[in-house]
Amino acid sequence: MPAVSKGDGMRGLAVFISDIRNCKSKEAEVKRINKELANIRSKFKGDKALDGYSKKKYVCKLLFIFLLGHDIDFGHMEAVNLLSSNKYTEKQIGYLFISVLVNSNSDLIRLINNGIKNDLSSRNPTFMNLALHCIANVGSREMAETFAAEVPGVLVAGETMDSVKQSAALCLLRLYRTSPDLVPMGEWAARVVHLLNDQHLGVVTAAASLITSLAQKSPEEFRTSVSLAVARLSRIVTSASIDLQDYTYYFVAAPWLSVKLLRLLQCYPPPEDAALRSRLTECLETILNKAQEPPKSKKVQHSNAKNAVLFEAISLIIHHDSEPTLLVRACNQLGQFLLHRETNLRYLALESMCTLASSEFSHETVKTHIETVINALKTERDVSVRQRAVDLLYAMCDRSNAKQIVAEMLSYLETADYSIREEIVLKVAILAEKYAVDYTWYVDTILNLIRIAGDYVSEEVWYRVIQIVINRDDVQGYAAKTVFEALQAPACHENLVKVGGYILGEFGNLIAGDSRSSPLVQFNLLHSKFHLCSVPTRALLLSAYIKFINLFPEVKTTIQGVLRSDSQLRNADVELQQRAVEYLRLSCIASTDILATVLEEMPPFPERESSILAKLKKKKGPGNLPGIDDVRRNVNGSAEHGQNAEEAKKVAKGPITQSRSALFVLIPTLDFIFNCWPLLAFPPVPLNQASAFAPLFPVFIFTPDSLNSSSSPGANLLVDVFSDNSAPPTAEVSEENFHRFVCKNNGVIFENQLLQLGLKSEYRQNLGRIYIFYGNKTSTQFLSFSSAAVDPVIEGGAQVQQILNIECVSDFTEAPVLNIQFRYGGALQNIAVKLPVMLNKFFQPTEMASEDFFQRWKQLGAPQQEVQKIFKAKHPMDTEVTKAKILGFGVALLDRVDPNPANFVGAGVIHTKNVQVGCLLRLEPNTQAQMYRLTLRTSRDSVSQRLCDLLSEQF
Repeated sequence: MPAVSKGDGMRGLAVFISDIRNCKSKEAEVKRINKELANIRSKFKGDKALDGYSKKKYVCKLLFIFLLGHDIDFGHMEAVNLLSSNKYTEKQIGYLFISVLVNSNSDLIRLINNGIKNDLSSRNPTFMNLALHCIANVGSREMAETFAAEVPGVLVAGETMDSVKQSAALCLLRLYRTSPDLVPMGEWAARVVHLLNDQHLGVVTAAASLITSLAQKSPEEFRTSVSLAVARLSRIVTSASIDLQDYTYYFVAAPWLSVKLLRLLQCYPPPEDAALRSRLTECLETILNKAQEPPKSKKVQHSNAKNAVLFEAISLIIHHDSEPTLLVRACNQLGQFLLHRETNLRYLALESMCTLASSEFSHETVKTHIETVINALKTERDVSVRQRAVDLLYAMCDRSNAKQIVAEMLSYLETADYSIREEIVLKVAILAEKYAVDYTWYVDTILNLIRIAGDYVSEEVWYRVIQIVINRDDVQGYAAKTVFEALQAPACHENLVKVGGYILGEFGNLIAGDSRSSPLVQFNLLHSKFHLCSVPTRALLLSAYIKFINLFPEVKTTIQGVLRSDSQLRNADVELQQRAVEYLRLSCIASTDILATVLEEMPPFPERESSILAKLKKKKGPGNLPGIDDVRRNVNGSAEHGQNAEEAKKVAKGPITQSRSALFVLIPTLDFIFNCWPLLAFPPVPLNQASAFAPLFPVFIFTPDSLNSSSSPGANLLVDVFSDNSAPPTAEVSEENFHRFVCKNNGVIFENQLLQLGLKSEYRQNLGRIYIFYGNKTSTQFLSFSSAAVDPVIEGGAQVQQILNIECVSDFTEAPVLNIQFRYGGALQNIAVKLPVMLNKFFQPTEMASEDFFQRWKQLGAPQQEVQKIFKAKHPMDTEVTKAKILGFGVALLDRVDPNPANFVGAGVIHTKNVQVGCLLRLEPNTQAQMYRLTLRTSRDSVSQRLCDLLSEQF
């Protein structure tokens, strides 16, 4: 920077600032400022031309007055004139004034842009830096439109000085973050990657920040940055601190650059090149080793810098999730931090271990720290650390420690902070259900949960208890006995009364043989809580009373007396009054047989994912929801924790089509809503009878007949629900990434310059669920979006999620097509994407012994049951990759079954609603000829052919 000349002290400015500080009151300050504004205005309007120094001084005073909170409505032109000065200090003040005061809609913006362009094209690096700083500080869309194409040229130009390259990289990063659609990806994109090799570490640091942001959106264009980042990181971590003196911070070599390079590497999967992966592993091992070394300084800055690099390295290890040794070492290192005296380190260690707990390689190691985490839960003074401890206990829980963790969470719940009680309740409910080997323990846990924190037990929790008890005959008697005993407490939470009323109304007869829980005792116990409950709970209890009349005729007179009382028949609440009247008449006029038919037990609820999990995911908030980049970065195809579970109430409005008849049912996610307990108990209805399901929730069955026949009622229903009055133009179906999902469930299925579609899916037997993430890549709204589950308007840069539930009814060939329609910039956009719902997704792996396999193989020996295909290998014939693909296909890989150890043998069962189809496969690779022979045998020829076609495309 040029030296400041003697006259640049601006004594007049110093005197003015001193006068302002010496003002005794606000009125005195305003009076002094008004006097100065009048003086400056007269100077600007005077006949005598002001020199550069005077302009700079007066503009600086105006800037100071503005920063004090006063409006400035003149002086802008004088500030713009300073941009043409050849003196650094004058030009600097001009740019500073423009950055702070000039609006993007100002009439002077064209003059300002011309001044910036002149400085960018000059050979003076100081002026170029000032111009770049101004562009970045303003950072408006107008600035991006004007300079987004020029700044990359400055960045990659060969003659550009290092300081200017730094400013250009950070300026471009600012423009990209504010207006990504205006930053063109030209030939400079490939050249900017090579800045990671620059000798100046400042340039490398700025370039790393820029490339990281660009790679998150366009990873393929910057994939070459991986090798350069690894090479640069290797040089940093293996160098002594004296080698990088200018960039060594408290004995830690280039910590900021190291963190940025590690963060850049997290945009990509592990390197495929063995040498590159080995070098990266060495870097990470070196970082872990340095963390174990004694500190070279006792100052906190040293430990902060060292730990920043360490935690980012651990994040990269977790992201790759491919090196068991590194994962275990990282877990052990974090375990040491759990006992550190620094609160921030304990918090970060708990947070990182939550992610490590989801890895199959490090889960067991994480579990070894359970006592330390439980102790943190009990003794930590910081509530945020305690919350992370709860999260870690939840993440490390499995069948071996579920009872211990649930017990500790229940114990902590009694003294937990009110802000996290609801979340703990949800987690306890989920763990108790997920790992309940004995459902009597589950019932005890949930009732204890209601007792301890009844105000925080949401409806989803007690709904779920009811569903599980009704669906499991072996626990119904125990549940009835347990809730009966719990209701005897003098003070019961209302949620416990709801559960007790429902369960006793359904299964009170199972405990009526004991005189201590006779029908009359049960009724009196429930009715003693009646006057303390809210209207919905009273309505549920009335339903329990009418159920009692069917179960226990001996209490009929007593219950009719209650229903006949004025407090019920003349109740101010219309719902209670109607129930009392209808139940009373029903009990009086219906015969015993009719009453038994009308009031029979509730049928089992359809098995579907617990709504408590959806509640927890929603509770975590949008900050923890996965973006489309998270879907892209899930390189191992495993489901990630913290998925967004905002439950959609409707399925996609765009029609989803397929061929073959009655293939599978798409059900919009809708949890069971207990409308104060339905009066009538309907028998189970087949799922493919959509009309019979209308009272519960809408179910849409997609078949060729219902989609193509305009005369059928189903077609009319689909027109009413899914389409506009005007038929949109058809779009070509995108199948570009379809086959990539045959052996994986997560990733990006479609992407263009406007929209990105990410998928996460999970399947169990004949049921499946697909999470669709719609990402708006532009800065403009999408209007009339036809497939969004949340809102027909998607804001620029925003993302929404839709959930589709799937049931496979019978085997099928064609996948459904998702039609998306929206308006962008006034134009109607139509996109059709084939959803990766293939037959193999409904596989259930089956383990078989060698003799069982060959016996079954012979049984499926009919010609029509076998399909064989010989094909050329399209990819390198790697054994581990082949194993991973076969496992991803859905079958169990059977070891030591085939006499030839080079062959692969698998077995599984395709689950549909109607039938189960067993499948055996054999893959024989010939590495010399680079050929495969694939043989499949199933009990259905159509299934054999389809599975053979799908799997052969993967090799």
